[in-house]
Amino acid sequence: MKRWKTLKSEYLIRRPWLTARRDAVQLPNGEVNDEFYVLEYPDWINVIAITGEGHFVFVRQYRYALDLDSIELCAGVIEQGETPEEGARRELLEETGFGGGEWKEIMTIGQNPSTCSNWTHCFLATGVEKLQEQHLDRTEDIDVMLLTRDEVLEMMRSGQLKQALMLAPLWQYFANT
Repeated sequence: MKRWKTLKSEYLIRRPWLTARRDAVQLPNGEVNDEFYVLEYPDWINVIAITGEGHFVFVRQYRYALDLDSIELCAGVIEQGETPEEGARRELLEETGFGGGEWKEIMTIGQNPSTCSNWTHCFLATGVEKLQEQHLDRTEDIDVMLLTRDEVLEMMRSGQLKQALMLAPLWQYFANT
């Protein structure tokens, strides 16, 4: 596939959690699209965290955009200067109080490569344990849940888990274990 050529780029908004730009692009066939929108985000992480006793560490939080009480994996933004694994370890500890264990990155995915500029690095952390209390940001309201393997599978099968960026690594994990 041939790449598109950027003819013009203009930022519409630059905020900590939302950066959007409008590009004029020329496709390989010569066609020009004067309004191609790109959302720029920092890279994200999510973590399938499993305790030494085999419980999956999940979080429950309200998601305003969909007006949804959402059960999710621990996830967050990779801060500037962090590696993906450092960001994943920090987020898990801050949001849940769990840490330690054995870590490996199991996949890297894009949530919408047509309009979003970032990647999500998905980790598996096994043998995690409760190390401290949560240290939430002032805008976070997160409950920690410990679920069995069967409970997680049932939630996936029944559609209770809604976050696609978390379902992808979960389905991969269950397909390979």
